[in-house]
Amino acid sequence: MSQRPPATAPRGAAPSCLTPRARRCSPAPSAASPAPPAPSLPRGAAALLALALISVLSACTQVRYVAQASLGQISMAWRAEPLKDAASDARRPWRTRALLREVPHIKRFGERHGLTPTDNYRTYVELDRPAAVWVVSACEPLRFRSKTWSFPIVGTVPYLGWFDLDDAKAFAAPLKAAGWDVDVRPAGAYSTLGWLEDPVLSTMIDDGDEALGELANVVLHESLHATLYLKGQTRLNESLANFVGNELAKVYLDERVGPSSVEKVSYLRGQERSEARVSALHAAYVELNRLYASPAPDAEKRAEKQAVLARLAAKIGARRPLNNAALVQFRVYNSGAPELSALLATCGGSWPRFLGALRKLEDHHFSAPQENIGKVVEPLIQAGCR
Repeated sequence: MSQRPPATAPRGAAPSCLTPRARRCSPAPSAASPAPPAPSLPRGAAALLALALISVLSACTQVRYVAQASLGQISMAWRAEPLKDAASDARRPWRTRALLREVPHIKRFGERHGLTPTDNYRTYVELDRPAAVWVVSACEPLRFRSKTWSFPIVGTVPYLGWFDLDDAKAFAAPLKAAGWDVDVRPAGAYSTLGWLEDPVLSTMIDDGDEALGELANVVLHESLHATLYLKGQTRLNESLANFVGNELAKVYLDERVGPSSVEKVSYLRGQERSEARVSALHAAYVELNRLYASPAPDAEKRAEKQAVLARLAAKIGARRPLNNAALVQFRVYNSGAPELSALLATCGGSWPRFLGALRKLEDHHFSAPQENIGKVVEPLIQAGCR
């Protein structure tokens, strides 16, 4: 799944065979505009969805987690309606219908730029909650070392996503009790990596003039996951998806509504605010990393850590507590942009060539899970995008 800097403005993790995206979460649908009833999913199809998730997850996760992942996905399938029907239903606000009609255009645009064609985003789900999933991550309190979980398809991941907030909090509680820094953040979208057909979600639609750019961003971000996914390399997977979504959304807006349009200007302003947050988060990460490596006593480190985080929270207007887990997740989604930009330039600005070069990466190119992005991308640049 996918998101913006997780510490401040999430975009999307779902059940960990799904990947979340960090993005701003839209408010829940208004009671004044009830969603029309969704067509029923055949019970056999629902059972197949459950079996598909269980076959992927049950070998290495607790029954409770597998059950919520399966039931959450089944619930999505039950509530889904064809995108065309949702986009033409007069009971929905005109603005929502107009944005839903953009989704096929965004998909075709992505495919022209090298993203894999899929059956995703052919349905729509109106959620009665402010997020698609809630993402739980944990980190050591005096070192930036994440707790990880392992799965047979996606490998090692530094987060788990829950369809129910109470379940997420219940999962987080024993981690906190064990001394971990724990972060629970909302995510407005996620990807099943092509294993299932992902729907457009109401939480993917923003309120302001930036909504078209943000919708393009999230669809392109999640489509990247279905195009290229490297097992056990969440930092590369998410940072690459963020890079692709951020940059290609600008091109889409230029083509679709024009570089001087209200939609493009509003989207760029949002990007600038996000980049300012990223800069502040990075500075705090560097400062704390230096502190943790120092010979100072642990009590002194903890006190200084709280002072750094308090200054950061005030600077970025954080809406939930900040800790190591929030900062390390920011790194998961916001690493390697200079190297990825350099690779794109080396590929002559061609997104298909850029993605083709990255597809050459294999397990032996990585010395460890969550490898430094520059270390693996630099050889591709030196090879001249061949």
